[in-house]
Amino acid sequence: MNAATVKAAEAAGATETAPAPRPMSPTHGLFRAMLRLHQSAVWFWGLLVLLTAGALLWAAGPGVDAAWAEYDRPGCHDGEPNLGCDTSGPAYDRYDTAVQLASAVIGLAPILAALWAGASLIGRELENGTAQLAWTQSVSPARWLAAKLAVPAALLTAGMLLLTLSHRLMWSEHIGKWGQWGTWEWYESQILIANGPLATAHVLLGLAAGVLTGLLTRRSLTSLGYGFFAMVGLLYVLGLLRPYLWPAVTATTTPKEGYPDILGMTVTEGALGPGGDRVPDPCLANAKCALGADGITGYYRDYHPSSHFWPLQLVETGIALAVTALLVLAAFVLLRRRTEGVSSPRTGGTP
Repeated sequence: MNAATVKAAEAAGATETAPAPRPMSPTHGLFRAMLRLHQSAVWFWGLLVLLTAGALLWAAGPGVDAAWAEYDRPGCHDGEPNLGCDTSGPAYDRYDTAVQLASAVIGLAPILAALWAGASLIGRELENGTAQLAWTQSVSPARWLAAKLAVPAALLTAGMLLLTLSHRLMWSEHIGKWGQWGTWEWYESQILIANGPLATAHVLLGLAAGVLTGLLTRRSLTSLGYGFFAMVGLLYVLGLLRPYLWPAVTATTTPKEGYPDILGMTVTEGALGPGGDRVPDPCLANAKCALGADGITGYYRDYHPSSHFWPLQLVETGIALAVTALLVLAAFVLLRRRTEGVSSPRTGGTP
């Protein structure tokens, strides 16, 4: 046997023993199909996160330095009255715009997630019949919905964590420079949400609300409207509950001193009667009423100091995640009831 014959035999043997390529699992194929189908949304989210994080990092570095140098130039930091400190310059305006827009993006992300999830992720596929086709081929409805939730949740969580870290870095630089002269307070809604895990919890809540809306309506355009109002309503209710999620601190003053200073997030305020009971303030109904009139013995203000930031954050985050879990459970129950006669060929069900 010559060398050519030996080489041919070895090549034939190698061909016969070469391992066959592993088949792609239905779930892995579904993940890849989702990313390919929604690649425009993935690119949009990635670009939005990068631009927002870049704006926050710029505000935490060159932006805040330039704004502070402009503010410090006329001596505004020494606390002395100065008319030049009452107006902001171009450096501070650019800095303020970057922070406001970046914080607004983080605050609007849950609504954007709800709209996209309801209209494009779920509603359009149910409306076009592509979801039903997937259920009769190789993917069960439950696995299809799990993939629809898992992939966006991972991408949204990663993006929001990056934005939260960037926002906290910006906020620490802001407090370090301005302190009590800052233009924002820690308890303002867009600042409080963006500075902790609450931002991620809200965006996951938006995803769950949008998915459930899409399953209920099964129409892309209809899901847009219902998803918008559902998410706005959820955020509004959470905002109303926020001041009452943790016990507040009470400050009191005498009638001569008037109302206590605003030291944090105000929960409620009013007047004190002769026995120390809380009574309606008569001055609120009469613009000419003098402080301390009609037997008023003092004033009170219930508020949250800055030390309550993390308790408020964590309690609301837990509530948002609990509601998210309930919406996800409702989505799986609804899908199961609507697809009881549908199963993949492997289970032997009726298509």
